[in-house]
Amino acid sequence: MLAIILGTTFLVKGQQNSTQTESSNPNVRLGQKALMDGDFKAAASHLQKAMPSESGNPNVLYMLGYSQYHSQAYSKAVSSFSKVIGLKPDYGTAYYYRGKTRNTLSQSSDKMSDGEREKLLKGSIDDFSKAIELDSTNLNFYQNRAISYRDLGNLLGTKGLSNYNKEDAAGAYNASIKDLEYVLAQSPGRKDVAAELKKAKIYRDNIK
Repeated sequence: MLAIILGTTFLVKGQQNSTQTESSNPNVRLGQKALMDGDFKAAASHLQKAMPSESGNPNVLYMLGYSQYHSQAYSKAVSSFSKVIGLKPDYGTAYYYRGKTRNTLSQSSDKMSDGEREKLLKGSIDDFSKAIELDSTNLNFYQNRAISYRDLGNLLGTKGLSNYNKEDAAGAYNASIKDLEYVLAQSPGRKDVAAELKKAKIYRDNIK
């Protein structure tokens, strides 16, 4: 329940320039209620029904993408967040969630090619970098970029895969380490970050 509360708080913060008036679209209102109740599948269903009349509203599209992400409809979520960014290029949390979604999508299918995984992870890194450009104070952006760099290092550093590249894998791990060290310097005592930092260094030092 705490994760849902924190997530929906981040969602509300992410709805930049949203109006204070209640939407006149009943499907948007139903979607908002379902989202705040943590029923993401219902929220996605209602918000999808609000299209195409709300297709020019970045806040509604953001809620749709957020609901799709939490419903594990990752490809649809990437599409929704991309539409948000197309309408509002400075929507920082849309880049953040598209980055998270791309990373998750890269790990979620055994049928995906090595090249497709690499493309998704690099896209994820680009998204987090853009989010950082828009808000350099948010440590979540750095921490999640570090995870994507680590995952890219794992991919490129695995012998037998078509895109194996020891040098590029080391570079990805070093970038992950740099981000994690920055997060740890800004928030000392973070045991979770310290553990990830330790793992990233071990991965880098054991590339074969």
